[in-house]
Amino acid sequence: MKLSARNQIKGKISGIQKGATTSHVQIDIGNGVTVTASITNEAVEDLALKVGDGALAVIKASDVMVGK
Repeated sequence: MKLSARNQIKGKISGIQKGATTSHVQIDIGNGVTVTASITNEAVEDLALKVGDGALAVIKASDVMVGK
């Protein structure tokens, strides 16, 4: 799969919490760090996502906010 987004982080799916219309997918990217994505339940099904699968967290954002 080729994408124009350059921020691609490899990891493994460590959890999927399905809601009414969207799911929260946790991707363990190592060193105790987890990235969580909110995607549609349909996308979870189309991609056949399962805990333990390898996955990419692809980040495409125009803004990054920092707080303290």
